[in-house]
Amino acid sequence: MKLSPFALLLVLSCTIASAQESIFDGKTLEGWKGNDAFWSVKDGTITGQTTKENPTKGNTFLIWQGGEIGDFELKLQFKIVGGNSGIQYRSVDKGNHVVNGYQADFEAGDTYIGILYEEGGRGILAQRTQKVEIASDGKKTVASEPTVDNKEFLASVKKEDWNTFEITAKGPHLVHKINGHTTIDVTDNQEGKAKASGILALQLHAGPPMTVQFKDIQLKKLK
Repeated sequence: MKLSPFALLLVLSCTIASAQESIFDGKTLEGWKGNDAFWSVKDGTITGQTTKENPTKGNTFLIWQGGEIGDFELKLQFKIVGGNSGIQYRSVDKGNHVVNGYQADFEAGDTYIGILYEEGGRGILAQRTQKVEIASDGKKTVASEPTVDNKEFLASVKKEDWNTFEITAKGPHLVHKINGHTTIDVTDNQEGKAKASGILALQLHAGPPMTVQFKDIQLKKLK
């Protein structure tokens, strides 16, 4: 049976839509695992919170229980009041709510938001605005042209309000976007260090009291 152009477009649209998976139901932490002393659902959002009376001794993570993923696109909304947080991907569960691996970093301040950090590993892999190629021996080459105008990007960030974070990981190529701005573009080919797959998790950072919230978490597996 030959489909009309409209019908073909409809089938294609449904196929694309079906590839999108909502991994937070907006009501419970079903499908996620973390320390209940810090993680909960408030006002339809995943909420991580520390207080003066209830600090975390180290960084603690809420881990998605959907298994390891390789190539993917992840899009979510985040809001942070104080402190530092991030989205772990292609990472490893070290036990006791500790995760190591790639982190799409963000914070209440202006220094680390949008960078690529490796928790428990190589540290900062790319500063904001950098396009970086990491060779097999670990040598970094930074492109002369920035991925975004830093002042323009910072002006787009809504403090203590909702912002959009998008992560694309395809092979060794990793891209972070916040509010549509490409904050880093990294190709990681380092032998024994680059990760092709792993788990997803959300971070609550040790330190002064803080609150971080996440909603509209959409995952699209690319393979």
